[in-house]
Amino acid sequence: MPPTTAPAPATAPAPATATETETETETAPATGLAPHAASAPVTAPRGPARPVVSWARARVLAHGAPCPLPARTVPLRDAGGLTLADDLPTLRPLPGFDTAAMDGYAVSGTGPWRIRAVVRAGAPWAGVLGAAECVEISTGAAVPTGAHAVLPLESAVTMDDGRVSGPVPPPGRHIRRTGEDAPAGRRLAPAGTRIGPALLGLAASCGHDTLRVRPRPRVGVLVTGDELDHAGVPGPGRVRDALGPLLPALIAELGGETAELGYVPDRSGRLSAAVRAVRDADVVVVTGSTSVGATDQLRRLLADAGARMVVDTVACRPGHPMLLAEQAPDRWVVGLPGNPYAALVAARTLLGPLIAGLSGRALDPLPHVPVHGRARPAPGSTRLVPVTWDGARARIADGHRAAFLQGAAVGDALAAIPSDWTDGSAAPLLLTAG
Repeated sequence: MPPTTAPAPATAPAPATATETETETETAPATGLAPHAASAPVTAPRGPARPVVSWARARVLAHGAPCPLPARTVPLRDAGGLTLADDLPTLRPLPGFDTAAMDGYAVSGTGPWRIRAVVRAGAPWAGVLGAAECVEISTGAAVPTGAHAVLPLESAVTMDDGRVSGPVPPPGRHIRRTGEDAPAGRRLAPAGTRIGPALLGLAASCGHDTLRVRPRPRVGVLVTGDELDHAGVPGPGRVRDALGPLLPALIAELGGETAELGYVPDRSGRLSAAVRAVRDADVVVVTGSTSVGATDQLRRLLADAGARMVVDTVACRPGHPMLLAEQAPDRWVVGLPGNPYAALVAARTLLGPLIAGLSGRALDPLPHVPVHGRARPAPGSTRLVPVTWDGARARIADGHRAAFLQGAAVGDALAAIPSDWTDGSAAPLLLTAG
C-alpha cells in the first residue's frame, strides 16, 4: 500500500497562502491509486479548509510543475504542431547566393548594355560581366559576378543590335545579397517554439530534414456521472454528455493528444479502478468528482494514494473546485468540475499550462484590453467570462452560466475579470479558438 500523508491535527490552522502550497516538497510514490480505495466508503472530505490559490497563480503553478517530456527527432512532415526541443539555426547563409529580386537585366557599369546570356532560377551562369554588359535574369536566379544591380524589365528598352538601354540603377538595387536575411549559424527560432506551417517552411529553407521536438503529451479522459446520455436528446432527468466531445478537441488545440476517453459511473470504487486502468498517458483528466458531495471521490482517492497536490481549489468563478496533482513521477491528474463551461474554464486554467510545461513551451502571455458589457465581479475571486472582439476592445458575450457553453462557443477569448473590475476597464484575456 502506498504511503499516505498524515492528516493535519484538528486544531491546526488551515494553510492560508499560495506560498505554503508552492513550497510543498513531499515526493509522490511511484505507484498508482491505492487499491484499498475501491472498498472505502464514500464520504465528503473532512479536516481543515483547502488552500486556495489565485487564478493567475494557478496557471503559473500548473505550468511549472512538470519537467518537459524527453525530446525525439522526427522528419519535418511529422513535426507540425509539436514543439522545438532545440534552437533552430541556419545551416548556411540566407539567401545562399546573391539573388535577383526582379525580372530584368543584371547590369554592370552604365548602359547601353550588351546582353551576354539568359540566366534562369536554378541555372547559374558561370561567366563574369564586364563594363557595359548584362544578362537577362529571372527573379530568384543567381546574380553573376560583376553585376552591380538589376534593371527591372519594365524599365528596360531592347535595342536592335542586341543591347539594352535604360536608367542606370544604383548599386545593389533589386539584389538580395548573400546572408542578407540571416548569416550561417544564426538562431531563427528558440527552443520551446510551437511548430506551425511557417516554421516548417523556414526549417526546410535552411536545409533541415529533421527536427528535435517534444512530443505531444498524452492525455487520458475520464468523464464521470450516472446521468449522462451519449446520443440524441436526453430523457427526463438525464443530460447529454458535452465533455466527451469537447475535451479531445480542446486537448488537441492545447497541444496534447487524447490517449483514451472513458466513462465512469458515480458508484464507489469505480473511479479508482478507472484511473489505474489508464496506462499510456502523461495526464489523466477526471471530470466531475472534484467537489465535496457524496459522489465526489477524486480528492479522497488522491489523498489515499499519497499524491502531491499542486493546485487544490482556485479563487475563480466558475470552476473553483478544480485541482492538479502529481499522482506519481511523470503522471499528473487534473480534476475538472462536471458543468461544461466550468470544466472548460478549469481546463484552460490548469490543463493548458500543464501541457505547455510538458511540451517545453512558455506560458502564454495574457494581453490586457478594455472589456465592456455586463458581468458581476466575484469578491475575492476572478470571474472568467467569454468575450468577442469589438474593434480594439472586447465585449462580454451572453450565455456563460456554469453549465452553458453558448458564450464560449461564439467567443474569441475568456476575460479574467478581477474583483474590482468595472465596465470598460482592462482585463487579461485568455485567447481561445472557440
